[in-house]
Amino acid sequence: MIQTPYLLFLGDAPDQLAAKVAQGIRDWRPDNAVGQFRMEGCGADVKLPDMDLAAAKAAGAKTLVVGVANRGGVISTAWKKVLVQALEEGFDLASGLHNLLRDEPELVAVAKACGRALHDVRVPEVKYPIANGEKRTGKRCLAVGTDCSVGKMYTSLAIDAEMKARGMKSSFRATGQTGILITGNGVPLDAVVADFMAGSVEWLTPDNEADHWDHIEGQGSLFHVSYSGVTMALIHGGQPDALILAHEPTRAHMRGLPGYDLPSLETLRDTALPLARIANPACQVVGISVNTAAMGEDEALSYLAATEKRMGLPAVDPFRQGAARLVDALDAI
Repeated sequence: MIQTPYLLFLGDAPDQLAAKVAQGIRDWRPDNAVGQFRMEGCGADVKLPDMDLAAAKAAGAKTLVVGVANRGGVISTAWKKVLVQALEEGFDLASGLHNLLRDEPELVAVAKACGRALHDVRVPEVKYPIANGEKRTGKRCLAVGTDCSVGKMYTSLAIDAEMKARGMKSSFRATGQTGILITGNGVPLDAVVADFMAGSVEWLTPDNEADHWDHIEGQGSLFHVSYSGVTMALIHGGQPDALILAHEPTRAHMRGLPGYDLPSLETLRDTALPLARIANPACQVVGISVNTAAMGEDEALSYLAATEKRMGLPAVDPFRQGAARLVDALDAI
């Protein structure tokens, strides 16, 4: 078990999106985070007290969590100096990077010498099956995005929270490092061998009661040439009964791909739904989740109203406004 509370390590994250792991923990498990550690040049801020290691230790922090999701998931030399010092000062380390803590000899040696633990949450710990496509009982919802990091996880968490508040049967099913660090369990999907990805999603969302909803954490985008594979695994392995379209309207281009424009919501709908109906012919698109964090209140409301009118579906920012209307749409299925 990863010990809480955490000190969230933002390192030298160039922008807010790069610190999405820390931001997710801050927004959904605030009681688990006492502060943030930012290096010189850090362009992110999750609005927690800035602390050095000594201050965080005094505040009760037990684990330094790498809260950055950089391209390629690498641990830089500059980061490593801080991680070594954290171990020496009595912290455990937790990370969801592809560059595993356990693969860094220096970190392994210092952790052993200091009696500290290294937690790599992006390591599959189950022998997942190959997907069989058999229909499962219960209901499943998946958020699919026009791009990476547009709010798919926040959408699912918000819907799950609203359903639970109504007394409905609901579970959030984590498929990435942030979701796993928030909930404590899940499947690190992008670290699963490709042939077993869809099977791991089937394993994660097994047969359930007829009125139980699984909200599957979305990953990547069908339109992102770097990360489309995980999205396909979620669509077919998840066999969703409902899709939520997720979008961030202020993006100039796909995340990390300056040469690629974002698709329209119509294009996303018309691409994702036929693919979903291969595994579940009854699948429906029921709503739109818009990340309006970069918009003012009036601009956001205007954009949502125009999108809803154009698409004929409820369009909300579930983090800003709540997910009630999306839950209403799901409950009507």
